[in-house]
Amino acid sequence: MSTYLDTTDAIEPGEVTPPTFSLPALVEALESQTSAPTLEQIYFWLENADVSAEELAPYRGFKDGNYWRHLVCRNDFVEMLVLCWRPGQRTPIHDHNGSHGGVRVCEGNMWETTFTYDPDKGLEYKSASEYLTGAVTGSDVPDIHQLGNPDVSEQDMVTIHIYSPPLGVLHTYKPGSATIDLYTPPDPE
Repeated sequence: MSTYLDTTDAIEPGEVTPPTFSLPALVEALESQTSAPTLEQIYFWLENADVSAEELAPYRGFKDGNYWRHLVCRNDFVEMLVLCWRPGQRTPIHDHNGSHGGVRVCEGNMWETTFTYDPDKGLEYKSASEYLTGAVTGSDVPDIHQLGNPDVSEQDMVTIHIYSPPLGVLHTYKPGSATIDLYTPPDPE
């Protein structure tokens, strides 16, 4: 997503290495939140996630036509989803309408296209990035983007998403248009 945080500080000898988070440990960390975590905190959890295929198995499920959203946990402050994507599936171009979030690519390759919005000119292309398995990226409140599993990948993709506060109605955009529409993602299963 379009907000990059450099969290790759070197660990000095004698320093404590960061903990790793299994999927149950991530759930425990999120469910214990009593306020909205920062984007930096979300990055920390995702960058230190060590989620096994067995832990993801209950949330793996694919469908034709659109990616599938699987709810792992949600409270008033934060939610975690596992999204499963077939090649060629992608989100609409959107922002998170007041939420920030992070994504970890668990399997496959993710493409992201970012945009800027000018009230007079409408939506304009900004940049494109590719994220491989293990990569973490994030999106802050004003960021506009589109995520997807490239057709040419010829493989399924699985991603973990953490948002704070939980997503509600999103703004969606169309290239070259100044119109902003509203989109409510389907309830995750």
